[in-house]
Amino acid sequence: MRLRTDDDIYRARLVYLGPPGYTLPIQLPYAQYGVFALMVPLFMFIRYLITLHVDYFPAYEIALAIVATSLIFRYVDPDRPARMVVRTALTDWRHTREPSTELRDARLVASKVRIRPELTGDLA
Repeated sequence: MRLRTDDDIYRARLVYLGPPGYTLPIQLPYAQYGVFALMVPLFMFIRYLITLHVDYFPAYEIALAIVATSLIFRYVDPDRPARMVVRTALTDWRHTREPSTELRDARLVASKVRIRPELTGDLA
């Protein structure tokens, strides 16, 4: 359970509204602009690795960066910054996967038990 904080500064959103006199129709925190700016070159590099071609206007990469940024910031709040969301997603993706098929342990059954005579003392 999370408790609401009384600190107004902690809940404040640092938002870029646009140039003076020309307000943008959307309000995005500064952090979203930074993540978007990092995601576009990342997706351009991934597409280059696949196709060995770079577009002059990377429309698909911009669209993917918008979607990825919105998915990341769906889980961001003052208690969980964006870098921790990305780190958690990468850690969960690389580790802790259950096998797709059930792995059974080997059955160990003694069908015949032999005791060596030197262990029991019967050397006759």
